[in-house]
Amino acid sequence: MLPLVLILGYLLGRGAASLNWQFFCRAPQPLGEAGGGIANALVGSLLLLGVAFVLAAPLGLLVGIYLSENKTSRLADWTRLAVEILQGVPSIVVGMVIYIWLVLPFKNFSTLAGGAALALLMLPIIVRSAEETLRLIPSELSEAALALGVPHYRTVWRVIVPTGLSGIVTGLLLGLARAAGETAPLLFTAFGNPFLSFNLVKPIESLPHLIFYYATSPYEEWQRLAWGASFVLVVGVLGLNLTAKFLTRRWRAQF
Repeated sequence: MLPLVLILGYLLGRGAASLNWQFFCRAPQPLGEAGGGIANALVGSLLLLGVAFVLAAPLGLLVGIYLSENKTSRLADWTRLAVEILQGVPSIVVGMVIYIWLVLPFKNFSTLAGGAALALLMLPIIVRSAEETLRLIPSELSEAALALGVPHYRTVWRVIVPTGLSGIVTGLLLGLARAAGETAPLLFTAFGNPFLSFNLVKPIESLPHLIFYYATSPYEEWQRLAWGASFVLVVGVLGLNLTAKFLTRRWRAQF
């Protein structure tokens, strides 16, 4: 616990002083002017995570259901192997691949490309979490539904999935927490934007990219913003992880 306490304490001392209403509601000021905030990065991170969630959550849930319902098939074995390999791929490699797939053909960095890169990082976590959660559900529940004449697909969607909903949501939150702090893929895809933007087909700023860019600059005002953004990002990721932990304990208590 000591490293975590030291990191949080250091970020609290350096970053909390920058937090105010203006910090969250205004974009960075031009170079040489004091003030400004990280509104563009906050909006950009939320949009990127939203795109990643929309792309990864349905596919990850469907794959997790398939793997939990087909434990011994050859396709399921190959799918599990693919998920394990994908989980170990470095994030910067994912960023390079998405750059080749979605940035070069359109000659444009974009929010969609950044969200696709984060979705690939989230996908293995969602799949594994959904599979493990649904495997822990007692088989008597599905057997009872099947004995009443309920079709198998309705048993899955009306009995198994709702029963494991807390565990599935936990996996989604862990995937979001993993994606929220990634910087390397966004260097190749979203690229960054000093202005507030809601356009999904244009470059966009994010908290990790802003921290990287401002923390390495020689300007004290930008470094101050970087520390404040670091504190906000760590608190957000910590909140997602604690929520996931709470839901996991609550779900396991049911069984």
